[in-house]
Amino acid sequence: MRTPLVFAVSAALVAGTALGLAPAAHAAESGTSVRFVDIAGEGGTVLKANVVTPAGADGSARYPVIVLPTSWAMPQIEYLAQAQKLADSGYVVVSYNSRGFWQSGGEIETAGPKDVADASKVIDWALAHTPADPAKVGMAGVSYGAGISLLAAAHDKRIRAVAALSGWADLIESIYSGRTQHLQAAGLLGGAGFLTGRPGPELRQILSDFLASNLAKEGEMIEWGRQRSAATQLDRINANGAAIMLGNAWGDTIFPPNQYASFYEKLQGPKRLEFRPGDHATAEATGLLGLPNDTWTSAHRWFDRYLKGADNGIDREQPVQLKSRSTGGYEGYPDWKSVGANERKIALGGSQRIWANVDSGANGGIVMLSNLLDQILRTPPVASIPLLPRSFAGVWQSERYGSAQKVRGTAKLHTTVTSTKESGTFVAYLYDVGPLGLGKLVSNAPYTFHDKTPGTPFGVDLELFSTAYDVPAGHRLALVVDTVDPLYIEHNPTGAQLTFSSPQTDPSYLSVPLRAE
Repeated sequence: MRTPLVFAVSAALVAGTALGLAPAAHAAESGTSVRFVDIAGEGGTVLKANVVTPAGADGSARYPVIVLPTSWAMPQIEYLAQAQKLADSGYVVVSYNSRGFWQSGGEIETAGPKDVADASKVIDWALAHTPADPAKVGMAGVSYGAGISLLAAAHDKRIRAVAALSGWADLIESIYSGRTQHLQAAGLLGGAGFLTGRPGPELRQILSDFLASNLAKEGEMIEWGRQRSAATQLDRINANGAAIMLGNAWGDTIFPPNQYASFYEKLQGPKRLEFRPGDHATAEATGLLGLPNDTWTSAHRWFDRYLKGADNGIDREQPVQLKSRSTGGYEGYPDWKSVGANERKIALGGSQRIWANVDSGANGGIVMLSNLLDQILRTPPVASIPLLPRSFAGVWQSERYGSAQKVRGTAKLHTTVTSTKESGTFVAYLYDVGPLGLGKLVSNAPYTFHDKTPGTPFGVDLELFSTAYDVPAGHRLALVVDTVDPLYIEHNPTGAQLTFSSPQTDPSYLSVPLRAE
């Protein structure tokens, strides 16, 4: 569990937040105040917190308040830079270390009922001990803090606005999509949790069963995840009516964007969805250090509109804002279904059989690293498509395109699979292939099946992870399938073979969503 990658990432995150001490010096200059306090959470558990109040706050005036639960494995100074900016513009900000981590008491609950109750206890404390306005309460957070904020909005009617950044709405679809364990994501979270916190027996058991592929406990694990997913609380969230902003990265290897997009479409109150290049929490990272950051700028505008009532125009903008991985500009859409309004189907003709248990060379990269490089340098994982061994990889290619193809949204695979074993896993990859055959990864997704009759064909419908990517003119798209990827746990018995076919009565295809011009 505690891999070198886990230690390296955790150390980098902790070292980065040390820079958050700088706002304390800034507070002295701006007149705002910073206090470190203990707050009694659910059951009396002590939550370590900090409070930043506007300059001149003497109790005679009330200010909107924003509560910030920390991210997974992060110390309580995580948000100090943003808290200072918010206080400078007239907010009371209370940030607290989520239970089970660092100096806060209790055990890690993974956004369970006690975490949700903690959020309400912190709001209670803020209203009793700061000049906070009870009619103007907001919550925000990155990653773990985002998940807790969304769940709290379902249970506490006082919350009027939420900014949930790099979080999850559906925990199962995040780390168990396609019925496949996301190995590196779960390993990173588990390792960081053991390193910086105190996982309780329930979390320890869930992680053990999950990573050990204990299918006898699959139902219990799914129910555990459902209880921690805002998607199962949609009715309550919509009834409470909080204005909800969702932000995420296209390449988030912890919480892929599909589940956020699906959740966004079902929200009925004021809402906004923003996707940018990057990996988990990298789109917000510079803002945590106090540097200019588009995501945090949008969050501030969101709170100004829905807590202060400022007429800043954010509610009149297109609510879905996307930044392509290939260009520097933003694109606005009225809703998610308009993103990939045009679809182009690539026929997956013929029949291809591959042997399982061998990595063909096509893969989705490394958690937290590959998509960060794509964000900074626009260098996604690559594979030489002509050199992929056809015994271990199925390959289908489109024609060369005469004009650029702006892939936007969710590509969907429909195919027929026949396995020589009752269980198996495959991963589908979409590549942008240049004239020399070098493929740049556009998207991917895993798929696992169990209890199938060997030799009997069955249909598969698989959504690849949503993205925004421009395929240059003269390039083509390629679909590749193989059975091994370090990102995921695979379930292929020794000697298994998978056949992908396209029956005349049910042809196989890849549907690619394209931006309408």
